[in-house]
Amino acid sequence: MACTSRPATRRVLLLALVSCLSLFSAASSFRPQPRPDDDSDLAQTTSSSSGGVVGPRPRTCWYTVRIKTSCASPAHTSDAISLAFGDVYKNEVYAARLGGFAGAFDRCATDTFKIGGPCGYGVCYLYLRRAGRSGWAPEWVRVYEPTAPDTPSTFRYGDPLPNNVWYGLNRCTRLVSESSSSSSFSPSSAATAAVQAM
Repeated sequence: MACTSRPATRRVLLLALVSCLSLFSAASSFRPQPRPDDDSDLAQTTSSSSGGVVGPRPRTCWYTVRIKTSCASPAHTSDAISLAFGDVYKNEVYAARLGGFAGAFDRCATDTFKIGGPCGYGVCYLYLRRAGRSGWAPEWVRVYEPTAPDTPSTFRYGDPLPNNVWYGLNRCTRLVSESSSSSSFSPSSAATAAVQAM
């Protein structure tokens, strides 16, 4: 009798251990972290090579994104800044290049952009990518969703971004049905976001 309950007890303990390890690995870090950089998954357009539309176009939502440049950043930057953010359901907004106008991302300044993309359900991750030699440093990024304009999602940075590396925060909790092996992140939205400087 004791022999038959012992394997069941071991299974329960093993299952509990695996569950705890899953929760621990899914816990978000409050410090920005790099992510695997795989440009093969960058956003593609929704048109097929024959010129026809692949399917119905998803509804576009317009997000207001405010980016505060750190006062420790260079006075001006020529760095190319890219942005990707989304929700736990993999609704992702991707902006290939922000700025591109005089005064964008100057030291201690706050820049505001309107970015169009798929409608999401609570922004829980945000990554930035800097390409250049200036060493631009963001202080924070706030994303205002169209459905909750009074409660932005804020992501704090404070340090210069590494060059050519997606770097940011992922506070998403995993869905119960999601495989525990899918932990990498790269921009994957169906279309590159439309960006308007404000």
